[in-house]
Amino acid sequence: MLVVAALGGNALLRRGEPLTAQAQRANVKIAAEALAGIIRAGHQLVVTHGNGPQVGLLALQGAAYKPDEAYPLDVLGAETEGMIGYIIEQELENALSHDRPVATLLTQVLVDKDDPAFSTPTKFVGPVYDRQEAEARAEGAGWHIAQDGNQWRRVVPSPTPLEIPDMRVLKLLLDQGVVVICAGGGGIPVIRRDDGSMIGVEAVIDKDAASALLAQQLGADALLLLTDVDAIYRDFGKPSAAPIHTLTVADARSLDLPAGSMGPKLASAADFAEHGGFSGIGRLEDALPILEGSAGTRVTGTT
Repeated sequence: MLVVAALGGNALLRRGEPLTAQAQRANVKIAAEALAGIIRAGHQLVVTHGNGPQVGLLALQGAAYKPDEAYPLDVLGAETEGMIGYIIEQELENALSHDRPVATLLTQVLVDKDDPAFSTPTKFVGPVYDRQEAEARAEGAGWHIAQDGNQWRRVVPSPTPLEIPDMRVLKLLLDQGVVVICAGGGGIPVIRRDDGSMIGVEAVIDKDAASALLAQQLGADALLLLTDVDAIYRDFGKPSAAPIHTLTVADARSLDLPAGSMGPKLASAADFAEHGGFSGIGRLEDALPILEGSAGTRVTGTT
């Protein structure tokens, strides 16, 4: 099978951990072992990942140097794709004993310049703050901020991904048996100008939405959305909570989950499953069992 595996934020950084290279590498090493199991089982693999904390940190570093010369979010997204891709690539090569080629592809993702997300930022980036510090930083830097759990963070536009212009290159790599790491952080957001050329925009695309589009355009057999929760739960957080092992696309779309929880992942899972193949949601360490149907939640387009 051709599998697209989207690594959640916990694959790089667990909540409360310092945003250091050492912490990220330690987490990626664990992720690489789980991903290597998919490859050893005979499947072809494409890996995507998030970048929210990392792109926010780069933005802070740039603003601290020369605020009026800070790099835009599309450039910072490309930097994080290279940085995180390098760590995943190296640890995956190590986990595979260097017997399979692995490559990181900087991936442009087309969005609509008129997407309403540009006027309503919702995507969390960067570190967490208490409300007072977040409001002070927002006032000084012109940020939009929103509550994330008990803390506050910067939010930026998150437009809907429409097309992956680099698909031809990606398919060339897959045809040569390369394990590809791509569309990191949702990909580099670009728009198409009237003359057909493309240019980056100030945004961060949702990684799961971009992964669903990637899997669909590749004709993948499976999309795995890997996180730190073992499955989608009915009545999550209540005494009656119970894991849901299978869902149809219709059931997935009708399930009422908070936007700040598993809701966006389930929506992306349904988007892919509606166009063929199946989606799996669950813990990173259960990647292969999720693929084989013995763990996590599976979303299919059939009853």
